[in-house]
Amino acid sequence: MLTRVVVAPSGFKESLSAEAAADAIAAGVRRVLPDAELDLVPLVDGGEGTAVALAAATGGRLVTVPATGPVGETVGAHFALLGSGDTAVVEMAAVAGLSLVPLDLRDPGATTTYGVGELIRSALDRGVRRILVGCGDSGTSDGGAGALQALGARLLDERGEELPAGGRELTRLHRIDPRGLDTRLADVELLVACNPYNVLCGERGVARVFGPQKGATPEQVEQLSAGLENWAFVLTRDVAVPDTNLRHGPGTGASGGLGAGLAALGARLLPRFDVLLDHLDLDARLARADLVVTAEGALDHQTPRGKVPAEVARRAKLYGRPVLALAGTLGEGAHEVPGVDACHGILPAPMELAEALLRASELLTDATERALRMIVLGTRLPLVSEPVQAEVSGTQRPSSVR
Repeated sequence: MLTRVVVAPSGFKESLSAEAAADAIAAGVRRVLPDAELDLVPLVDGGEGTAVALAAATGGRLVTVPATGPVGETVGAHFALLGSGDTAVVEMAAVAGLSLVPLDLRDPGATTTYGVGELIRSALDRGVRRILVGCGDSGTSDGGAGALQALGARLLDERGEELPAGGRELTRLHRIDPRGLDTRLADVELLVACNPYNVLCGERGVARVFGPQKGATPEQVEQLSAGLENWAFVLTRDVAVPDTNLRHGPGTGASGGLGAGLAALGARLLPRFDVLLDHLDLDARLARADLVVTAEGALDHQTPRGKVPAEVARRAKLYGRPVLALAGTLGEGAHEVPGVDACHGILPAPMELAEALLRASELLTDATERALRMIVLGTRLPLVSEPVQAEVSGTQRPSSVR
């Protein structure tokens, strides 16, 4: 009997928040198992919804402040003050996320993380001792250059003039003057919750892997890659803490290279789930489940590289719990994610992306119902035992009996 179901999804990018996804899945479960106990654990990966989720989980609060958005216009942003009172959570997506970049302005060579630095400054104004920066869902590829400028660093070209915003300008970077950096940074612990698989430079560098998703053409990808290579060189020479590997260090490519920019200031880049999920008591909740349902926009060969469904499945398997994964799309490798026992796409028929995004909640609820009905049907089938040879006579053929 399925009496306790843990619903632990990620958000669906540009469509559903993690909370909305959890609610949609729960509605589908209730259609099939109306008496089941549901434990909803919307999961954050450092991207959209991180500040809200951690504020709620710790009894903290959100602080709303205006800040510079990714295309240079002021946006209503926020960060969280956790219940302890000494820790702030700056969610970079709240001020520099892809969802804040209009479709006709999606040029990662022009967008900026300047607002991230402004949020960090606002958190410093509150007197916190620790700042956790959540990386994910970014619309930028400037290596964190904008954030450093907002914190007081000067990025100069060969003529000593300040560089304008955007990753494409980094090829012209000649020197960084760090003397104006906010001195309060030395008195706080700066942590970055990021995907350790994301690195700044090289063939798997962030511009090549994620630039096209943010609107970059092949030519722009190469331009951004060259800019980030130069950024890593100058940043290491002029600013970085000694022995910091900004080119290939784990997490340096997080959020378009924001990880590298903050690492140069002495931030610790940490695997995001090690930092974030402990606030949600996830392991204890998985241990009590009869079934775990997780979800994300896409399930494919990238999922094991730091995505929510893979982390949920890994932890659930520590307690021997079965895992169902739902996804907007099932790509290559979807059926090979370690720990996922079954996966199910939410689209019942081919449809335009715009329609799928608009109907995501409805589609996710219906897909959950379909998957759960199959699971319940499976629990009602008789177990298959070893074939027993029946006695035969005449021309009767042998058969297996169950």
